Amino acid sequence: MELGVVISLAFVAVIVVAVWKTATIVPQKNVYLVERLGKYSRTLDAGLHIMIPFIDKIAYRHSMKEIALDVASQTCITKDNIAVEVDGILYLQIIDPVRASYGIDNLLFAASQLAQTTMRSEIGKLELDRTFEERLAINAAIISAVDKASDPWGVKITRYEIKNITPPKSVSDALEKQMRAEREKRAAIAQSEGEMQARINIAEGEKQEAIKKSEGEKLKRINEAEGKAKEIELVAKATADGISMIAQTTLMPGGAEAVNLRIAEQYIKEFGKLAKENNTLIIPSNLSDIAGMVAAASAFLKPSPSKDRTVT
Repeated sequence: MELGVVISLAFVAVIVVAVWKTATIVPQKNVYLVERLGKYSRTLDAGLHIMIPFIDKIAYRHSMKEIALDVASQTCITKDNIAVEVDGILYLQIIDPVRASYGIDNLLFAASQLAQTTMRSEIGKLELDRTFEERLAINAAIISAVDKASDPWGVKITRYEIKNITPPKSVSDALEKQMRAEREKRAAIAQSEGEMQARINIAEGEKQEAIKKSEGEKLKRINEAEGKAKEIELVAKATADGISMIAQTTLMPGGAEAVNLRIAEQYIKEFGKLAKENNTLIIPSNLSDIAGMVAAASAFLKPSPSKDRTVT
């Protein structure tokens, strides 16, 4: 009875192992390479697959996702003989899993070493100052070289990125001093240009102010001159009109007597003002002959006889 139980258990164990070896599940974005009796048989994609127990064997498992491979830091010599530490990240993707399995022994190690040697070669072509400026060019050169070399391995190099370029401390200090001096130089230039522009703006403002003031003074003087001219014109016109009215009045009946009276009043009025304004008064010799002075002034207002009149 005990022997039968042992045989049954052994039979069940064989069945379980056979089922375990027969059914294989491949995850998404993965491929398995199957060997039959030590020779490549087929590639299993994602899903459930049945294999022949003890004859078929999964030899390689590959992920079809993009792989980020850290490229270790290494010492590179620049064109001007300065040692710098450079590291980076290599991005690759398996395109042909068969060639990736049988074309090279250790795919990731080979890709990393190839990226390092190519990086040393590219850094050696540049001077230290240019290595910081030419990162994109270095990345592109490494991608091109590694992708071309890894084509027989069934791998596609998608990107390469330099993480750090670390020069020696003495060189770093010198570069820091150089950059500080360059920043101070740019700041001084910017400040001087700003001061120069400020002075130019102030001078331009003073110039415009002087121009505006002179134009305003010019207009003021023109307006004053025009006003004075208009005033003189109006005064002259009023004077002429007054003289004309006086002349016409003398021709009217009683006009001459009225003019004589007005002249006498003005004479007495002005003489009275003269007496008030001065302490010393010079009296004309003919002061008592007011009538004679009025007659003399009136003679100018009488119309002159016509030249065409015949004297008999």
